[in-house]
Amino acid sequence: MDFLQNLLDNSNIPVITAFLLGLLTAISPCPLATNITAIGFISKDIGNRNKIFLGGLLYTLGRVVAYTVLGIILISILKEGSSMFSLQKGISKYGEILIAPVLIFVGVFMLFGDRLNLPKFGFSGTGKLKGNLGSLLLGVLFALAFCPTSGLFYFGMLIPMSATEPGGYLLPVVYAVATGLPVILVAWILAYSVAGIGKFYNRIQIFQKWFNRVVAALFIAVGIYYAYINYL
Repeated sequence: MDFLQNLLDNSNIPVITAFLLGLLTAISPCPLATNITAIGFISKDIGNRNKIFLGGLLYTLGRVVAYTVLGIILISILKEGSSMFSLQKGISKYGEILIAPVLIFVGVFMLFGDRLNLPKFGFSGTGKLKGNLGSLLLGVLFALAFCPTSGLFYFGMLIPMSATEPGGYLLPVVYAVATGLPVILVAWILAYSVAGIGKFYNRIQIFQKWFNRVVAALFIAVGIYYAYINYL
């Protein structure tokens, strides 16, 4: 992190600055926890390597959509002279409040959804969030779960810089890609190494059954973590 911070301090090119801010966000404690959760969710279909890698791309696309749409709105508002502090406070507050119960709900539904006679809400009959749509929505959700560090990088540095640059509306896209880059890289590694090992042993179904439970437990654990830091 110190290496990236030094590069950021010496960067005078907006695109590079936005990319470095995204990388710093990705490895900050709270976003790192969500990225680890996303990797667990994406890699639950370990028998299908293409689906794993596609999941990583769609997760990052979800982050791009969230950060870009929010960025366009905020940049437009900022150019009108509105205060960024009040906007940041409201978005960060509600994003952090919502993510804990959502994660816990998803984790519980992944564990017990197939035993409950409930509407599926985008879940498959086995209680698992549908892969492609789930990865995309997860990217949107996790992008909007601003922690103090990620909020500072996005609201305090990226958006004000974007508002003063001619092509500033593209900077949130660069930032978003950088925040999802670790997930893409890990998804690629899982897709073209671990998936092959799983097929070699021909034990995918048994492995996936337990791995899905681990992923569900990870969702619940991260949800409890967010609940702890936000409510206690």
